Amino acid sequence: MSGRILCRRESTIATVTLANPGKLNAIDHAMWQDLAAIVGELSDDEELRCVIVRGEGDQAFAAGGDIGEFASKRDTLEHAMAYHAQAGAALLALFTCRHPTIALIQGPCIGGGLELAAQCDLRICGASSRFGAPINKLGFSMYPAEMEALLRLVGSATLLEILLEGRILGAVEALAKGLVTRVVADDEVAAEAYASARRICAGAPLVARWHKQWIRRLQHDVPLSEDELRASFAFLETEDYREGLAAFIEKRQPNFRGR
Repeated sequence: MSGRILCRRESTIATVTLANPGKLNAIDHAMWQDLAAIVGELSDDEELRCVIVRGEGDQAFAAGGDIGEFASKRDTLEHAMAYHAQAGAALLALFTCRHPTIALIQGPCIGGGLELAAQCDLRICGASSRFGAPINKLGFSMYPAEMEALLRLVGSATLLEILLEGRILGAVEALAKGLVTRVVADDEVAAEAYASARRICAGAPLVARWHKQWIRRLQHDVPLSEDELRASFAFLETEDYREGLAAFIEKRQPNFRGR
């Protein structure tokens, strides 16, 4: 029986849940497919302002890919390329999601689960969460395209440590190495993640998208062009900018509409 990707929406926050009971939410091929489609649809939803990704229950975010499938889904070069193309599509969909994304992490966040969390903008975990990719003990390497987000997140030295040693990191060490954004008590993870989402939703949604866009653009070693610098002032023409200024002057909460 394959796992499922569940999607629930409450107001301007969508929750995407990795559900694979009995396997610590390990991500199988069908889940990678569904994840790419669901996140793609959410990215196009103009009413949304934040997406939370989590594992079902409170025992695990995701304990990697479903290794039970590898004998049939990754048994040849062609199968392996197709499998990882699908996983890569899901990871890319999450990375390019226009809305801010939060990984709500409880328990193990391993292998493919770690790759998935690395694509999110924020990662909030519990004190007992665990992180790593001990695939050297299974005899296979991380697919280079899936390595990219982790390399961007923690740098080559830490990624080499994770992959070469195959060691599992605790939450405190993961925070120190930049793998996670915030560590809270285990019983406060969900509350903190949704509180973070509400703080994001209280801001101007167009501004959130622009901040994501510009931060990623600035990571490329190419100077901004004059046209790009001018484009960074696109907010001047928005209703939200005028509303934000008016609310500040009138000492009230702004009512942003994403226009």
